[in-house]
Amino acid sequence: MKSDETARPQERSYEVRTYGCQMNVHDSERLAGLLEDAGYVKATAGSAADLVVFNTCAVRENADNKLYGNLGQLRPAKDDNPDMQIAVGGCLAQKDRDVVVKKAPWVDVVFGTHNIGSLPTLLERARHNHEAEVEILESLEAFPSTLPAKRESAYAGWVSISVGCNNTCTFCIVPALRGKEVDRRPGDVLAEVQALVSQGVLEVTLLGQNVNAYGVSFADPAAHNDRGAFAKLLSACGDIDGLERVRFTSPHPAEFTDDVIDAMANTPNVCPQLHMPLQSGSDRVLRAMRRSYRKDRFLGIIDKVRAAMPHASITTDIIVGFPGETEEDFQETLDVIRRARFTNAYTFQYSKRPGTPAAEMPDQVPKAVVQERYMRLIELQEQVALEENQKLIGAEVELLVADGGGRKNAATERMSGRARDGRLVHFRPSGSIRPGDLVTTDVTAAAPHFLIADRQIRSHRRTAAGDAFERGITPTTQPIGVGLGLPQVGAPTPEPAVMGCSR
Repeated sequence: MKSDETARPQERSYEVRTYGCQMNVHDSERLAGLLEDAGYVKATAGSAADLVVFNTCAVRENADNKLYGNLGQLRPAKDDNPDMQIAVGGCLAQKDRDVVVKKAPWVDVVFGTHNIGSLPTLLERARHNHEAEVEILESLEAFPSTLPAKRESAYAGWVSISVGCNNTCTFCIVPALRGKEVDRRPGDVLAEVQALVSQGVLEVTLLGQNVNAYGVSFADPAAHNDRGAFAKLLSACGDIDGLERVRFTSPHPAEFTDDVIDAMANTPNVCPQLHMPLQSGSDRVLRAMRRSYRKDRFLGIIDKVRAAMPHASITTDIIVGFPGETEEDFQETLDVIRRARFTNAYTFQYSKRPGTPAAEMPDQVPKAVVQERYMRLIELQEQVALEENQKLIGAEVELLVADGGGRKNAATERMSGRARDGRLVHFRPSGSIRPGDLVTTDVTAAAPHFLIADRQIRSHRRTAAGDAFERGITPTTQPIGVGLGLPQVGAPTPEPAVMGCSR
């Protein structure tokens, strides 16, 4: 039996397993920061962790099967080591609640999307009481930025500008699990960006379920939101010395405004890349999805972006086989792909999300039909992407060198990096190039999902991010408060975090 001294949490190792979207990836960084502040240490690769945390997703129909299958695989390890703990958080935990411990009674802690900051306390309580602790809140306990974070990357960082969503798309369960939109003050966002940059980070991605609705939480009471808030935030990022690249995801076509395009085009460190979810090219299907825009509106935004930034890379999300989708509806989606010329499309076969209106709609499309349409869509999108990528052969590109990024890199003796427009490029290195460094090189070949640059690189700039990667150091950001207003760049005046701030 372990002594109390041996069982102290500061000597316990942890592993966080993340499923789903970028929001979950960033939440996992917060969970890692909380655990390390509580004395846990990250488990080394291949070793058994004393604590395994599942940060779950509920977007796909089979998400629960995946979770419970993974929990089942851990049961023998739990039986062999009763001191081991298992925690389940995220969207599926928010949805299933007590069901998790009923299906997997060896789980120690279940927590939701609104109280990730409670994890260390719940673990201690479960250890002390020798029983599972389930705590699911209905509103936000504290904005995630009030929690410490242990970042995954030395050179690129996620920064959340809002949580939750006020839209009511019939296929999406996110609003039910993440709550109404709550925004951070711009000064808090910029302070977190500055904190990352001061530790060598070169690229930041601003995160929100609907970034261009940003401003709802600190608007004038007479207005629905500060309509210019997101454009102002992008412009302010341009004033942060050392911040070389700014990206954002995801906007909503219904609320996308011209001032955001102007800010993108006129702020040098904002990348010429736009991820604009289409979902369907059929106005009839968009109406059934409760997507409050139509095809012409979507294509009009694309035209404006390309007029301001001719070489911008535009990517999208598309759902195939939404209930009631006809062949004519599907052909309209293919038509938008031909006209919009997407660099990449994240394509999904429609999957029922329990608890969403679409799951109960009539005329569910047979799986065989969905699969056949999906394959046609993939074929067209890959053709379009290849043609667009081939236009860049011979062009000079600046790459932020990535850690990994190519399954065949070892065999081809290449490294990988991202161009400013977000395209993945596999290049031939020379000299001592580290992830986090910047290189310029020439594109020599193209494929639908990547570019190849096999000529000698033109230049190589060693960076503080590359130094940090070489030393195995990633940034740690400390809590940054939540407040209202639009202050200047820099750290805001400290003030208490807003509690229970879901709207």
